Amino acid sequence: MASDPAMSLLTAESSSASKDHVNRLINSKHYVSPSRPIYSDRFIPCRSTSNFHLFNISNSPTPSPDGGKEDGSSAYAALLRNALFGPDTPDKKEYPVRRNIFRYKMETGQSMHALSPFGSNGDSGPGVSHGPVKAPRKVPRSPYKVLDAPALQDDFYLNLVDWSSHNVLAVGLGTCVYLWNACSSKVTKLCDLGVDDSVCSVGWTQRGTNLAVGTNNGKVQLWDAARCKRIRTMEGHRLRVGALAWSSTFLSSGSRDKSILQRDIRAPEDFLSKLSGHKSEVCGLKWSYDNRELASGGNDNRLFVWNQHSTQPVLKYCEHTAAVKAIAWSPHLHGLLASGGGTADRCIRFWNTTTNSHLSCMDTGSQVCNLVWSKNVNELVSTHGYSQNQIIVWRYPTMSKLATLTGHTYRVLYLAISPDGQTIVTGAGDETLRFWNVFPSPKSQNTDSEIGASSFGRSTIR
Repeated sequence: MASDPAMSLLTAESSSASKDHVNRLINSKHYVSPSRPIYSDRFIPCRSTSNFHLFNISNSPTPSPDGGKEDGSSAYAALLRNALFGPDTPDKKEYPVRRNIFRYKMETGQSMHALSPFGSNGDSGPGVSHGPVKAPRKVPRSPYKVLDAPALQDDFYLNLVDWSSHNVLAVGLGTCVYLWNACSSKVTKLCDLGVDDSVCSVGWTQRGTNLAVGTNNGKVQLWDAARCKRIRTMEGHRLRVGALAWSSTFLSSGSRDKSILQRDIRAPEDFLSKLSGHKSEVCGLKWSYDNRELASGGNDNRLFVWNQHSTQPVLKYCEHTAAVKAIAWSPHLHGLLASGGGTADRCIRFWNTTTNSHLSCMDTGSQVCNLVWSKNVNELVSTHGYSQNQIIVWRYPTMSKLATLTGHTYRVLYLAISPDGQTIVTGAGDETLRFWNVFPSPKSQNTDSEIGASSFGRSTIR
């Protein structure tokens, strides 16, 4: 069988003239190799054969029309301007042309400080390329599940709903605490305080199955929810306990007696220290994600920040003009704190506790009852009372509205978020709990969620 003459020539040692002959043969449009398909390729120009001198492009300066000197790139830009926009294009001195047209530009990574709202301004640095603006994410406008919650109190100062890391919802209804398993939809009655007392707050430990219950009589009960067994009862407050916050084995309780008690559930004492500063009922409590700072809000319109060892507030914020119940720490930025004011205030304010500065303020138009930050994206949810009774999903830091959800006919006083960070549950004096899918799933997890795996529809907590 005859071999391919071109291939045999390539494999054999030959003179430079023979190689030139082979190259001309292969590149010829009349030549077709019988054994190999032809593929087209990029055209790579050779600088030595290009007529750049026709464009007068060089590093040496060339005369300009006004008698000065103009470098080669400027001359090339002028030629481009004439070719693209015509010979009547105004001179660059009268109408400057963007110098970066058709020019490659090195992309620079954006500084992490530019992503932070703590910077001096919100402008991006020079050379930062911005990607296309994504379309707003669609948030379902209706709850996917509604539960009846008889005797759910319409009281702004109470905190009667919390969602555990084990996907169990605790709800205080009158004198009782009920547990609703989000995977199985099973309802369990945890406890009944009796006719002489009532539930004012519930709070799950960050891990495990322990639930703290604040009572109207000023006591804090600790329950093992897995065994439905009360572990202990802790005293110290003189009036109702409407706010609870966990930090590992430490439990903080806020009361109508204006004080906050710090408790270690491993210690035999009912409490280790007493925090004094508020002049009225403490109705909001939240520990930061690093467990170093405790934020408290009160009916005295004050927002305080405490550290692990202080008995007096280390930071005091007095800008709100109504009770501060809504408090949320950002899980994305250290020291970023959000707070919301009551009916006479209606504002969500943002603070940097690291620099002790007020960052921004957003007037929502309604009483702010609760705030919670998404763990998966830089967004947060607020719930409202007088007079809109709405739920708003915000994108931070622009504070643009992603969605406004309605359906409750009373103030949306209670809010909790699922352990996967996708779902929120809201409660109101209309005696309903409504479940909403508002946040996307974390990128590292499946988009399917166990939350709400039971059939949709209307169930009842009895």
